[in-house]
Amino acid sequence: MTASITAPADDRPPPARFAFDRHTWKEIAHLLGNLPVALLGFVYGTVTITTSAGLAVTVVGLPLLALALMGARLLGRAERARARALLGVRIDEPSPLPGRGSDDGLIVTVWSRLKDPVAWRTVLYSVIRLPWGVVTFTVMTVGLFVLWPVLPFIARGLSNADRAMVRGLLSPSDELERRIAELESDRGIVVDTAAADLRRIERDLHDGAQARLVALAMGLGLAKEKLLEDPDAAAAMVDEAHGEVKLALQELRDLARGIHPAVLTDRGLDAALSAVASRCTAPVTVTVDLDERPAAAIEGIAYFTVSELLQNVSKHAHATRASVDVWRSHDRLMLQVIDNGKGGADTTAGSGLAGLAERLGAVDGLFALDSPPGGPTTVTAELPWRALEARDADGVREARHAHGVRPSLPVPGA
Repeated sequence: MTASITAPADDRPPPARFAFDRHTWKEIAHLLGNLPVALLGFVYGTVTITTSAGLAVTVVGLPLLALALMGARLLGRAERARARALLGVRIDEPSPLPGRGSDDGLIVTVWSRLKDPVAWRTVLYSVIRLPWGVVTFTVMTVGLFVLWPVLPFIARGLSNADRAMVRGLLSPSDELERRIAELESDRGIVVDTAAADLRRIERDLHDGAQARLVALAMGLGLAKEKLLEDPDAAAAMVDEAHGEVKLALQELRDLARGIHPAVLTDRGLDAALSAVASRCTAPVTVTVDLDERPAAAIEGIAYFTVSELLQNVSKHAHATRASVDVWRSHDRLMLQVIDNGKGGADTTAGSGLAGLAERLGAVDGLFALDSPPGGPTTVTAELPWRALEARDADGVREARHAHGVRPSLPVPGA
């Protein structure tokens, strides 16, 4: 899918030198602080875990163990902050557990704390760090007085071991944590996109059909006043108002088609994309090879993706022909739009293609652009395939009936 979370920058420090720079002093400070921090973590881990485990046969044992693991999470957060500040290790915070506002009962809440892998890894980190803290504190203390010429290289080697332990035990390294972070980022993109669409619809209504209807009401009011005094002028005003009504209706149809076209609901992607292609400035060949209709949400995203790409062809490509291909490949819906225009399209230039890539990424899709200068331009998009469910098929039949389409027409996938 399109990456929605940018990869962290390289957090490796510069190479160690004989001269003591700020990176070396930070590493020395971290290594000297290992002993008191490790001692605190070891005492907390051994005392709380063993005490609560010993009381597990009583009523308070498991809740006490859950509280101990919640405290271990706080220790892990402090250690990650120390590693970021002194070692420059960039580690994402793990996803928080549900708080008091959760609807889960006490037993479910306690059980979720007991099986928290982040807390257990932090406990393991705290226990095994004590001997390592003794080693690093001893080596750094002796090195400051005896081994100071080569101390930067010793500090770098010991700090790299610290970095490995922090990344291995304190980072949200499992696939679930990464997926949660991706979904949180994608949720923000979906919310922003929906808000932008609502603002666009409001703007189009306010500046288009609403303004035209206001002018129409004023014109009809003037015609009503002149109806007895000057029938010819009133007739001219009514005729002008009739033309305004036609324009307002056309604007409302265009706005409704921009929200969700009726032809897409009635007849599916093939007919809807053919209608979009007919409005393109270049001749477009549309090929849709689907045995059944996808879910309404996926179908709508595919339609608007192709629609926006063909608008780019009309506005920017200067193409003489284009093609649209839609097919299914296993559990993915594939879209490909090709034109023979001037090329040079780029998703990083602040164009609408970047927003389109973000929208596809927000639904676990993929967007690939190949547009060398001089053309041709090939855009390939993937969407997760979900078949048309019975509930969606009922909605399609209801929409057909509302639009006056004969209900006897078959609905693929119904």
